Amino acid sequence: MSNPTWGTIPEAADRLQVSTRTIRRMITRGEIPARRIGARMIRVDLTALDSIGAPLQYTGGGAL
Repeated sequence: MSNPTWGTIPEAADRLQVSTRTIRRMITRGEIPARRIGARMIRVDLTALDSIGAPLQYTGGGAL
């Protein structure tokens, strides 16, 4: 795994095109690696977001 690039919750939300609230829920569920720095600052591993929301591959047959 490559070295993490840390960013803010709004940066992560922008990258995934979701709300900051969704990013916070994903952090709480453990879906996104994040670190608390100090009392209020949270940083998200932006490189981990690359594997989230990967495009689906159509394999034929069945409904999507």
